[in-house]
Amino acid sequence: MTPTVRHTVVDSPYEPLTLVAVDGVLSRVHMTGQRHRPPEETFGAPDPRPFGEAIRQLDAYFAGELTEFDLPLHLIGTPFQVRVWEQLLRIPYGETRTYGELAEELGNPAASRAVGLANGKNPIGIIVPCHRVIGAGGGLTGYGGGLDRKQRLLAFESGAAEPAGLF
Repeated sequence: MTPTVRHTVVDSPYEPLTLVAVDGVLSRVHMTGQRHRPPEETFGAPDPRPFGEAIRQLDAYFAGELTEFDLPLHLIGTPFQVRVWEQLLRIPYGETRTYGELAEELGNPAASRAVGLANGKNPIGIIVPCHRVIGAGGGLTGYGGGLDRKQRLLAFESGAAEPAGLF
């Protein structure tokens, strides 16, 4: 049976976000101009119905009222990528981890580059918080949505910036 794919576009302080669901479960959140963004024809038909709770939680997050998302997610990737993305979900709001720390938490301290590659292909930006991963020296490195957005998301979560003033 062919899965049903639907999408909707919502406004955010970080430019429009495209939400994609497979069989009614959120599977992707893409920013405009994001690296590794699939072609739009893969997003399915426009239909806001599967996204009510995701939109509500994103709105609460951007309003500073939500620090942890509670949504069913359909993570589509290799088994290693899914393990990395599940580990990202454990990074608390306002905190960061290095690629090396994530590799260690996954039981393979030598896998920091592989963790970085998986992190960069995270299909559910913001909700699966890949923006909370930084370089070993504390610097901002790679982010599919652009380093400027990563810096702004981290500043927002640390309380140093308001999302509405970011763009």
